[in-house]
Amino acid sequence: MSKKNKRQISYGSKNGTGILNREEFNPDYSTTKRELKRIGILAGSFIAFLIVLSFFQDSIIKLFIK
Repeated sequence: MSKKNKRQISYGSKNGTGILNREEFNPDYSTTKRELKRIGILAGSFIAFLIVLSFFQDSIIKLFIK
């Protein structure tokens, strides 16, 4: 059987006092939220438009088949 070796993993760099120096990850998602809201509104309006068209599909088909 092989030996299991433990590895030490460093999650940051140590400064002179021995305390880990971690930088916070604080992204700004305001533009992403705005774009997702826009995509949702567009998708909802397209679906609503298709539902409305489905009620009038017989009369629309008759206009083009004449």
